[in-house]
Parts: sequence; C-alpha cells; structure tokens
Amino acid sequence: MSSVHPESLLAEVAALPSLPGVYRYFDAEDQVLYVGKARNLKKRVSSYFQKDHGGTRIGHMISKIRRMQTTVVRSEAEALLLENNLIKTLSPKFNILFRDDKSYPYLKVSGTGVTRRNKPTSDSPSEDKPVAKAEDYSRIAYYRGGVEKKHRYFGPYPSAWAVKETILLLQKVFRLRTCEDTVFSNRTRPCLLYQIKRCSGPCVGVVSVAQYAQDVAQAEAFLQGETQAVLKAMEERMMAHADKLEFEMAAEVRNQMTALSRVLHQQSVDNVSDTDVDILAVKVQGGRACVNLAMVRGGRHLGDRPYFPSHVEDGHAMLNLALEDDVSVVAQTLEVKVLEAFIAQHYLSIPVPTTLITSEKIDAKVLDAIALQSGMKVNAVHNPREQRRSWLEMAEKNAAIQLARLLAEEGSQQARTRALVEALDLAPDDMDTLRMECFDISHTSGEATQASCVVFQNHKMQNSEYRRYKIEDITPGDDYAAMRQVLLRRYGKLAEAIKSGEVDRKVRMPDLVLIDGGKGQVSMAREVFEALGLDLSLIVGVEKGEGRKVGLEELVFADGRDKVYLGKDSAALMLVAQVRDEAHRFAITGMRAQRAKVRMGGGRLEEIGGIGPKKRAKLLQRFGGVRGVEDASVDDLMSVDGISRELAEIIYQALH
Repeated sequence: MSSVHPESLLAEVAALPSLPGVYRYFDAEDQVLYVGKARNLKKRVSSYFQKDHGGTRIGHMISKIRRMQTTVVRSEAEALLLENNLIKTLSPKFNILFRDDKSYPYLKVSGTGVTRRNKPTSDSPSEDKPVAKAEDYSRIAYYRGGVEKKHRYFGPYPSAWAVKETILLLQKVFRLRTCEDTVFSNRTRPCLLYQIKRCSGPCVGVVSVAQYAQDVAQAEAFLQGETQAVLKAMEERMMAHADKLEFEMAAEVRNQMTALSRVLHQQSVDNVSDTDVDILAVKVQGGRACVNLAMVRGGRHLGDRPYFPSHVEDGHAMLNLALEDDVSVVAQTLEVKVLEAFIAQHYLSIPVPTTLITSEKIDAKVLDAIALQSGMKVNAVHNPREQRRSWLEMAEKNAAIQLARLLAEEGSQQARTRALVEALDLAPDDMDTLRMECFDISHTSGEATQASCVVFQNHKMQNSEYRRYKIEDITPGDDYAAMRQVLLRRYGKLAEAIKSGEVDRKVRMPDLVLIDGGKGQVSMAREVFEALGLDLSLIVGVEKGEGRKVGLEELVFADGRDKVYLGKDSAALMLVAQVRDEAHRFAITGMRAQRAKVRMGGGRLEEIGGIGPKKRAKLLQRFGGVRGVEDASVDDLMSVDGISRELAEIIYQALH
C-alpha cells in the first residue's frame, strides 16, 4: 500500500508525535477524504499505511491519499471538538456527516418592557396611567436568525409549527400582543384579537404598563417550566382583587388560571420535573440511518425533527479499521457511532440542554467535549423510566417511521435509475452519481421566451443546480433557435475546457442530456454537439406519443439509433417523465415571471442607471405604474424624493 504514496507523506507519518490530535487526508485534487481523531497520532495514522486493505472502499480511499494535515491538541475532548468542527466545515467524503437543512426557530419576546428577574410575584398592578408606546409593551413573535441582547429568546423549537402553537397558547392564557410596532402605534381602537380575548389591548391603553409587564413575566416563567409558581401567583392575584371587591378583574385572572390548567392537563406536564430535555433516538437499516431529535422545553414536548446522515457505511468502515489497528479504541455499534457523531456535530451550533435522553449509551468523552464547548455540565440518560421512557419510545418509533419512509423513497428512485441505465445501456462510473440534465423551452406566443435546465443526480433532483436562461435575439416563437442558444450557452465553455484539458473538477458533462421534444429539437441539439465536438450519444429527446397521452412517450436519439418505447409502466419512463415534467414546470414559472415583468414594464425601470429598488418603488407609487412614469414630465419626476434634475432627465430620455 505504501508504494502508491509519496515518500514525503510517508516520512511525515513516521515523524508524527505520540500525542492526541486530529488528522486530515487529502487526495490529488486537494479534496478532503477523511477527518479523524486519535489519542496517539503516530500509532493511529501509521496503521493506515502499514497493511494492504485490498479492493475495499476503504482501501480505495487510502490509495487516494496524497497529502496530510495534523493538529496536536491537549486532550481527547479537544480532539473530538476539533474533529467535528472540521467535518462540518470540510464535508469529507468518508465521514458520517449531518447537514443542517436550516436554522432552528425561536420564540422572541421583544421590547425593553419590564423584565422578570425572579419568580413572578403577586403584587397588584400599579394605578399608573397606561401610555400606549410600543416599547413599553413586549411583543411575542416567531423568530429565526441571530440573537440580540435587548430581546429575550426561548427555544430552540423543532419547527415553525411548534413556535406558532406556543404563541397561540400564550395569546389564550396571557393575552400578549403579536402585532408589529408600526401597527401598534397606529391603532385607535382594539383589534379583533382583543374582541376574541386573545390580546389585552395595550395599543389603546386598556391594560396598564405594570399589569402587562406582569403578564409578560408570568408568560416567561411558564416558558421556562415554572408552571406551579405561575399558578400560585395567579391565585394570589385573584384573591387580592376579590379582597378589593374588584370582581371583574378577579374573574379575568380566574379565566387565565382555567385556560392554563387546561393546557397543562392536555399536555400532561403539570407533574413533570424536567424543563429542558432533548430526546435522541437512532435507527439504522439498509445502509442508511435516522436520528430523531425530540425537544422538551419548559416541561412541554414541542415535537421532533428527523436527521439523515450521509456516508454512513464509509464512516462505519473507517471505525472498524481503527478498531483493528488500535486496541485503545472502544468497540461501538453503528447506532452508537451515528448517535455520537450527531451529538458532537449538532451541538456545535445549537444550545445544548442539561439533560439528553438517548436510545444508546454514549461515551463519556463525547459528553466531556460538549461540556467543554458549552461551558456547562451535560448529563446523558440511557434506559430512562416513567415519563422519560414514554418520550424515548415515541422518539424511537418516529425514527423507525421516518427511516422506513426514506428507504421506500430512495428504493423507488434507485430502482428507476437502474431501470433507465439498463434500458439505455448506459455505463456510468457509479450509478449513484448518474447525472441527467434536461432542457425545456417556454413562452407565450413568442413573448418572454425562457429556457430551463434541471439536474438529476444521486437519485434525486438537485434544485440548487437548476438554471434559467433568458432567450434573446431570436425570431419570436422559434423553439429550435431557442434550444440552439441554450445548449451553446450551457456547454460551449465546457467543450472548450474539455478540448484544452482544463476541465474544472466540480463541473463535468452529464451522462444524459434530455431534450423535451422530438426529432426537430433533437436534430438541433445534434448540430450544436457536432459543432462543439461533444458525444452525440448523450442526447435523448422525449417525444410525445399518440394523442400526446402520458405514458406513450418515445425516446429519440441523436446518434442514429431507432426510437425506443419503454412501456407505460416502465420505471425508466417514470424517471424520464419526472425529470421532463420538472424541466417544464421550472421553465413555465420563469416564463410567467418574465412575462409579468415585461407587461408591467418594471424591467424598463430596472435597466436605467441610478434607479435602485427604493427609487423605483417611489416612482411607481407616485405615478401609479410605469405608464404614469412614462407620461410624467421632467419636473414631475423631480417631485419624487431622491430624484434630481439630472436623474429625471435620464429617466425621461430612457422612457422616450
């Protein structure tokens, strides 16, 4: 094995220290292959190069190593943190990797208001006169993004739905406002939410600043799980109002207590001691894994979210390799390895609660690393009892359901990909990386012509790689000329790079180029590929069948092969139709947007130098649309804020 590696790399391995650290392997194209940690760098890294690993996937990976980087750290906990930071940053090909699909939402309590310092008190509200200023009355809102110190944030929540349900609950019980400050400041009478008893009407001074601040404090206490303290404070307030013969106010507090008690009873959290807990369950099957994360915040179960890591099998193989060569590595099941990888990566950017309930027993080193990262002690509970056991069983069931759903979807897509490869006698290097690009042309009687290119790879549509092309300088309605233009723009530079041998490693020709059209469009594509010197066998046209009925489509080839009818129930045809329909959808949406832009004339204003979004909006608002701007004189244009005489003259000349 060592014979395929540079002497400089082997010398570097031999010189490694016997200390804890992190190592990174790179291939000839300087792509990261693997990131690992070790208690003893010299011993662990040397083991990769001392034996022949045969034709396995790991042997294939090791044979690609051309460069290495190492970092020495003080402890295994630091090594684990650095390892997972690098995994998330570098996305190596042979590590178990969890990708964050989006940030978590929070519930925000905005405004400076009167904040809660201790548990809510039962003091009666002061008799000061309410002043309806937005900054005096905190607002509750759904929030996603960076936090600011002047506001209070609760969460994270597993979904937007969980946040909105919580906001609805707080409206019912504590009647806190959700309106924007601008709306609040311009109210002259209470809104509908006040009428249906979902808001206490601070915008018109119905509730005092002190009373509202007390409601906010109790809402925050509820969110933090101090439910019994909240109920006790409400009871004391109710009795204080009754003693003063303020029976209407006492009834209001009683109704709040009833609503809160009903919520606590429905959610079974009235006797739960846990406030903030994450429940983590893992399920592995068929080479894929699912980690289901359920969240309990303030004693309330808020819901869950599934995570599906990539490179599961490769990551497990690398772990087994470490076990073979280093007896200090503790044997782990794949479930434990996946769960530990999730914990180590997930809590790098997400606040960790003090308690984790896990379906597998977690190594103490992982918890030490998380504690080092968060600055607080984290406790993991395996085989929990009572309520915790119910939570874990629910998470385990959801993990199994989500994984079964994923396997069904992937199995279906993989079967379709395999059927297409066999039907067209394709020979991709790896069926998992089979890449198709499909083109479609869309316009309305020649107006606003758009071409779309959608991409299918790794058994699914790759939305981030979709592209739209604005077709110009052709005869309106000439679909053939539009197809010629989009193919030249898509593959022209790539063809030049292929000829010169300077192909970007991130860009390559697809294994199949689908054209939504029959012989005419395929002939045009053939002319383009011949001019560019590209392989004609890549081009396949999707021709409508008799009566243009779905399922009767035939495939037309640019290299002279006979037409192929795959069959109405063919899995290969289902995949072709899926990709073709997606290209059609993407082209139509782009065409409609462009057509609306042209008809409204907004594009004409955008093309004028010095006219940004704000000035364009002011012009359209002032004159009622582009036609009004066209009819305006230079002096009229100057009446708009920010439009100088020079700019007004430029606008006038551009529109005339």
